[in-house]
Amino acid sequence: MGTEQILDGLARGDTAALARAISLVENQRDGYERVLSHVHGRLGRRGARRIGLTGPPGAGKSTLAERLVQLFRSRGLTVAVIAIDPTSPFTGGALLGDRIRMESVSLDRGVFIRSMATRGSQGGLATTTEEVADVLDAFGFDRILIETVGVGQTELDIARTAESTVLVLVPESGDGIQTLKAGVMEIADVYVVNKADRPGADKLRQEVEVMLGIRRGNAFRNITPHHRPTPSDRRTVGQSDDKPSQSDRPTVRPSDWEPPVLAAVAVKGEGIAEVADALDRHRASLEATGRLEARRRERLAARTRAVVNRTLRHWIWGDTPAEALLGQALDGMAAGRRNPYEVAAEILDYVKSGATR
Repeated sequence: MGTEQILDGLARGDTAALARAISLVENQRDGYERVLSHVHGRLGRRGARRIGLTGPPGAGKSTLAERLVQLFRSRGLTVAVIAIDPTSPFTGGALLGDRIRMESVSLDRGVFIRSMATRGSQGGLATTTEEVADVLDAFGFDRILIETVGVGQTELDIARTAESTVLVLVPESGDGIQTLKAGVMEIADVYVVNKADRPGADKLRQEVEVMLGIRRGNAFRNITPHHRPTPSDRRTVGQSDDKPSQSDRPTVRPSDWEPPVLAAVAVKGEGIAEVADALDRHRASLEATGRLEARRRERLAARTRAVVNRTLRHWIWGDTPAEALLGQALDGMAAGRRNPYEVAAEILDYVKSGATR
């Protein structure tokens, strides 16, 4: 199927053409930039929402995604799922595990599931994932779920491409919660403690709430006090009883959004509606504060830089003598007579001089 046929098929709503278009974009084959340019003008026409699901392996992200898909479908919404799968060591492709786990929705005509391999792609997996989401957006899906395999830097970059990011944890995550806060805790908009029927779920919710409260300056707001508050507990030096102290005043994030920490048992369908409602509230907050448009502008700027970097890399290593110059200098570097920095400087000077092969 050629590029023209793919574009015609996309206009007709042909899912076969959609699959071909995604393959073209994911593998950056000839014509993929034309497809992306074509779909860019159709973005946002149906108000598609992009939702990222991230969390440690085994947290139940796929089950939560499946339940969210079922809920969205019950509301008459079409749903696309981008599942970032582990790479097969034999084929280099995705293992398609999420398609197997989402079997209950995979045959629904209003659902499209696409697995992408973590082998990475030329230009970065996060950029490619966002471009695939663009194709799905332009095709007309109402909700686009982006599920990652873990909480590494690549997964965080992918999650940042979504408008709302859900961090899925399980009671067993409690011991490692400190290792998560530096990265994931900064980008999540909704926290879900899945498998909340297991021991330790309430403790984990409390720990997350305290951690979020530390960032907002009201760490123990959600903790039940051990004694009945007295006037002295609310009074500061030189302050009267009828005047609220600084700690009594509501503290909010600059975006006026406080991420909720929700409990769910996805395998039983419990807590799913609450997650969907929290996502709706977050979307409303983004729109009311102007953050939705601000995030869109930030993503467009980041995408443009990524595309420029990708194009330059392809050009330098594919259309200039850079690779040959590197090969000539390799023996010297291996022998310790030269170093990568001076060789890189020479290659860049050569490229900047306008020489091409």
